[in-house]
Amino acid sequence: MALLIILIICFVIILASSQPCQTPDDFVTATSPGHIMIGGLFAIHEKMLSSDDYPRRPEIQKCVGFDISIFLHTLAMIHSIEMINNSTLLSGVKLGYEIYDTCTDVTVTMAAALRFLSKFNCSREIVELKCDYSSYMPRVKAVIGAGYSEITMAVSRMLNLQLMPQVSYESTAEILSDKIRFPSFLRTVPSDFYQTKAMVHLIQKSGWNWIGIITTDDDYGRLALNTFAIQTAANNVCIAFKEVIPAFLSDNTIEVRINQALEKIIAEAQVNVIVVFLRQFHVFNLFNKAIERNVNKTWIASDIWSTATKITTIPNIKRIGKIVGFTFTRGNMSSFHSFLQNLHLFPSDNNKPLNEYAMLLSACAHVKDSDLSQCISNHSQGTLTYKANKDIERNFSLRNDFLWDYTEPGFVHSIQLAVFALGYAVQDLCQAQDCQNPNAFQPWEQIQSKCSKECSPGQMKKTTKSQHICCYECVDCPENHYSNQTDMDHCLLCNNETHWAPVRSTVCFEKEVEYLSWNDSLAILLMALSLLGIMFVLAIGIIFTRNLNTPVVKSSGGLTVCYVILLCHFLNFANTGFFVGEPQDFTCKTRQTLFGVSFTLCISCILMKSLKILLAFSFDPKLQNFLKCLYKPIPIIFTCTGIQVVICTLWVILAAPTVEENVSLPRVIILECEEGSVLAFGTMLGYIAILAFICFIFAFKGRKLPENYNEAKFITFGMLIYFIAWIIFIPVYATTFGKYLPAVEIIVILISNYGILCCMFFPKCYVILCKQETNTKSAFLKMIYSYSSHSAGSLAMSHVSLDSTNSNIPMTNPSPGGKSAAWQKSKDLEEQVFGRICRENATSISKTLPRKRISSI
Repeated sequence: MALLIILIICFVIILASSQPCQTPDDFVTATSPGHIMIGGLFAIHEKMLSSDDYPRRPEIQKCVGFDISIFLHTLAMIHSIEMINNSTLLSGVKLGYEIYDTCTDVTVTMAAALRFLSKFNCSREIVELKCDYSSYMPRVKAVIGAGYSEITMAVSRMLNLQLMPQVSYESTAEILSDKIRFPSFLRTVPSDFYQTKAMVHLIQKSGWNWIGIITTDDDYGRLALNTFAIQTAANNVCIAFKEVIPAFLSDNTIEVRINQALEKIIAEAQVNVIVVFLRQFHVFNLFNKAIERNVNKTWIASDIWSTATKITTIPNIKRIGKIVGFTFTRGNMSSFHSFLQNLHLFPSDNNKPLNEYAMLLSACAHVKDSDLSQCISNHSQGTLTYKANKDIERNFSLRNDFLWDYTEPGFVHSIQLAVFALGYAVQDLCQAQDCQNPNAFQPWEQIQSKCSKECSPGQMKKTTKSQHICCYECVDCPENHYSNQTDMDHCLLCNNETHWAPVRSTVCFEKEVEYLSWNDSLAILLMALSLLGIMFVLAIGIIFTRNLNTPVVKSSGGLTVCYVILLCHFLNFANTGFFVGEPQDFTCKTRQTLFGVSFTLCISCILMKSLKILLAFSFDPKLQNFLKCLYKPIPIIFTCTGIQVVICTLWVILAAPTVEENVSLPRVIILECEEGSVLAFGTMLGYIAILAFICFIFAFKGRKLPENYNEAKFITFGMLIYFIAWIIFIPVYATTFGKYLPAVEIIVILISNYGILCCMFFPKCYVILCKQETNTKSAFLKMIYSYSSHSAGSLAMSHVSLDSTNSNIPMTNPSPGGKSAAWQKSKDLEEQVFGRICRENATSISKTLPRKRISSI
């Protein structure tokens, strides 16, 4: 390889005096000085002029066939460099350029590449042979081009020797993406993989499955054909024929091969769609001949010629059929348009293409705009002498729109991106060194340099307001997103149901499963309170059992009723354990139904006690008769509890509570019991509330009963505590979220339980333990006698008032000396009632009213 390079250098640099290229400087197409030099490779001419079928001497021939489109590409590079120099991007540092005409020939391009690699600021044009080029300083820092993939591959292999950055604006061959073979190659256009994929997608969606394809006989055409064939096979599209045409115009067989391709197209009459991977001059010749033969097809254009104005100027082009093409992204063209409008003012020194264009305009000065392209093409096949004069400058100004009409926005934008990418790379390198010194950095360092710093894993690229895709900001991935590679365009979303990720994460983490566990401090506190409640229940049961025959226990309804109520409290305290720990289907179903049934049974027993107290101490005959009819303890308790059993049974059968994973929180999965039916849950609680309200009404009616044994007053307080707890529970339960939701229900159950337990049993225990003198039969009878006497007196007074009202006897101004007959009558009645109460309370065997009340209480 090294020997080959040396031989090429010798042949290129030590040239014979008879050849058109006298010195290497004559080989340069356009140049401008600068602190940092950028090379350019553009096929401004279509071919080299040669009279022989193959080269006879190792000399570079003159190039002919001026290509206006590529000339515009050259101007786009020059304009982009001027934009950078006139901006603040490289403050104090000027970019220069050396542009070479490749003449669409690999050999000429290799000669230009050798000059790029030659040693900087050396009196002789030499390329030193080294084992390590890390400190080597070549003539240019980077290369823009070439356009055609075949030429780009050859140049890239040579530039790889020094890892000189090569940025192509047009080469789309997929193989160029291989960083092992082309480590210093970059491009501002996508590879053919995406173009062929889009073509096949278009063909499939259009319902076509029988197509033809025409490509060039070079690396670009063959690689595009192979990629396209793979894509079509995967999408059930068949290729009827494949025609290959020589890649370069210097091949004398090109006309023959084009005719053969047309013959194949005509022969395959059923093929109406042709995919064309050709260059512009190939398509120009193909379509001219196709129009002559009246070939009308649907042509799918590759990006290399889809926007070529030269094709649209072919006479009768509409007879060719429909053309569907793919092109590159366009950018803002206003600045380039202004540059073209003032091109006649741009210095033409050291710019051979600009001078040649001016010369061709002069030669075609009297040709119409529609024929100007063909005129330039015809005149550029020979040799013209350039003479600067005022007429040429006037032709420039008159033909400004001609160049604009031939501009291909996609390619111009790609060239601008390539130049600005290098500009930003230089800016990055020049931040820590003086780039006015050409030796400030080596070309390979730009490979490590970018317009923007590399985005690390956990970040993504965010395009800035600049039009350049290479310039971006690095932003952190938001929560629940991650990126695991550098320079990712977007962050990946985690599976929100099972995983999460913090800000700037490189991986997704599994969500932790949470629930109210036994180790939680709040759960421990609540369970301690439940155990304390159970101990209270057991202690009360023992106290009542040991004092079974005392008036306090008997007045509580006996041991059976007390045991039932205490059992309900015990179950409710124990039931709180089902709200703690990992939820299971069994615990979810059990905890609500057990609470509903046991609490309903408790309230039903208290309801009967309230009714019994009201019945025992009621002196109103009408109310007493009603309460006697209503008071059926066992049927009412079974009925009230049975209704709740039915509600809970239907709930469990039709919409049972189940375990559910709540994944709405960002970092955890809440394992909770889903109640199944909010209606059933509400019905269960509502039914208990109705029974508690009825119990409250009955107890409130008997709130003024004997002080020492007044259960009604404490039942009233217990029901009030229950109502307050559950009224607060509803909004708190509805707004609480997370693993502590079961704790809210535990708390309200404990409050309800403790409220009723304390109000109903603690006062009795206090009397039994601390006021034993009041817990005797005689003390109890004395209290009853006192209350009964007071109640009877009140009843007598109410009768007197009623009689006096009905008799219309004046009650004002009574005579001091005597009493009315009505007043005397009421007094007698009162004495009779009090006497009766005293007598009946004095004897234990009488079955009068006070005796009945004593036994019932």
